[in-house]
Parts: sequence; C-alpha cells; structure tokens
Amino acid sequence: MSGLPFSDLLIVDDDEAFRAVLARAMGRRGLTVRQAADAEQAWRLAQAQPPQAAVIDLRMPGESGLVLIERLKKLVPDMHIVLLTGYASIATAVEAIKLGATHYLVKPAEADEILAALQRDQGDAGIEPAETPLPVKRLEWEHIQRVLAEHDGNISSTARALKMHRRTLQRKLAKKPVRDGGESR
Repeated sequence: MSGLPFSDLLIVDDDEAFRAVLARAMGRRGLTVRQAADAEQAWRLAQAQPPQAAVIDLRMPGESGLVLIERLKKLVPDMHIVLLTGYASIATAVEAIKLGATHYLVKPAEADEILAALQRDQGDAGIEPAETPLPVKRLEWEHIQRVLAEHDGNISSTARALKMHRRTLQRKLAKKPVRDGGESR
C-alpha cells in the first residue's frame, strides 16, 4: 500500500493466532512485519532494528504494553504506535496517549481500522461527544479494569481493594464489557 508514512511494522501480542492473522493482513498491504509475543522479545527486536510503527497489546506476560510504549518512544520518538486491548478503560487509553501512543483501539479490531489508526498523527476535534453518559455497568467495568491493572492483574488483591468478594469479582470479570449503548457483548 503506497502513501503510508511507514513501511516497517512490529506487532506485539501474546495471542499467537491474532498476531499471525494481523501480520498476514499487514503484509498484504505492503508492510514489512516483525512479530513478538511479549514486551521483552519486542524490545530485543526493536533494539536490533528499530521499527517505524508498532501495534501493541496492553496485557501480555511480563511487562505491559504501556511500559513497552514508553521504551519504544525513547528509542524512536516519532514512531507510530497503536495500543490494542480487550479490556477497554478510559484511564488506560489516557495513559497510552500520554506515553506516546498514536491511538488506542479495543479488540477485536480489523486490519484496516488499525492501519487507519497508525496513520493518525493527531486527534480529531470534529468527533462528536456522546449524547448520553456511559451506562453504570460500563463505568463499573472500567473501574474494575483500572483497579485490576493497578494490582498487576492480581484478583485477590483487586477484590480486597474494591471491598468485594473474590468470587463476585471473578464473575464480573468473566462477563464481556458492556457496550456504550448498555447491552453486554
């Protein structure tokens, strides 16, 4: 695909199937793609040959995608980075952007959507604010995800912090996030 501001892409995700499918899709669009299953492997690849762009999963074994964003931006300050996550959280999105991510997308995300996000270099002031506030269930989900991230994914510690029984928290985490319209996925 011509006209892209980059030709070299690093995909970092511990989901092997997702990573392989995305790598093939980006390769078909003319990009040179390298893959890593975790932040440490990605860092080694980036040090050997710094990529121009990266797609990074938030939650992986070892360091989080947020830590990797910070490290990669120090290596290549103008790198285009999109953070992907299955655990949408306003706090995480804000942190990703503060650390230098170009954009933040919730999984599942299509290859064209990821590519469009990678090409953005600034926000869009033309986006219309939501007409209605987020549903209470969605706010609860995002709060739980933020506290869980603060406790490095430890369920027991998160349950104590939320003053919630561990099994109750596990049931809530087993449910899919609530869409902005209010219905569960």
